[in-house]
Amino acid sequence: MDQAAYLKRINYAGDLDVSIGTLQALQLAHLYAVPFENLSIAWGQPIVLSDTALFQKVVDRKRGGFCYELNGLFAALLRSLGFDVQMLSAEVSRGPDAFGPLFDHMTLLVTLEERWLVDVGFGDSFREPLRLDSRAEQPQGDRTYRIDAASDKLILMQRKQGGDWEAQFRFDLAAYDYPDYAEMCLYHQTSADSPFTQRATCSLATPNGRKTLTNNRLITTFDQKRSERDLSDAEVGGVLREQFGIVR
Repeated sequence: MDQAAYLKRINYAGDLDVSIGTLQALQLAHLYAVPFENLSIAWGQPIVLSDTALFQKVVDRKRGGFCYELNGLFAALLRSLGFDVQMLSAEVSRGPDAFGPLFDHMTLLVTLEERWLVDVGFGDSFREPLRLDSRAEQPQGDRTYRIDAASDKLILMQRKQGGDWEAQFRFDLAAYDYPDYAEMCLYHQTSADSPFTQRATCSLATPNGRKTLTNNRLITTFDQKRSERDLSDAEVGGVLREQFGIVR
């Protein structure tokens, strides 16, 4: 792990001690610098789940990725800094009381004096680690999060300002490694039923909102105000380069 190159990629120059303050700062820096995107699928580029391949993609080529890539590589960075990190299997919500299969999503458990749920690969979601063992509400900006216990699983819940509680994903605390996610990673690259084969998406958090390119539509939120603009095919490449730092 070339820590210096990775930290430069996420524009991070803060503390590197093994603490919740460092963990919070690293997660936020990552979300502001590295897009959640599935462009490799749209462009016919195979996704290889290994630290070496993901480092070359995300750090050297300044790309983003989806959950297995971003959380997998972030876990490698955290381990190199001395954090105790486990990769977890999560099942993404498909509506009320319905969830996807095992390994539908990779999320992370970081153990310090407390245990924390960490994620840089779920798109528009929590921006700072969440206390895993607390069942209390955990506010972040205009959203509130809660981790509910349900039988042998935990469920991440989210409520937007003025809205209802909605499940995000369900997970347990068994530890896994890259090969365990290979089947679902291939499914998300190839199946017509996968949301990642149905549209090309590139999304990046900003301090005051988010910018998202979905197919040819650029959606920007700033202080909870939303604007949309349709792009021509010729404009898409420029927007990816200028807004997200991505060159095909």
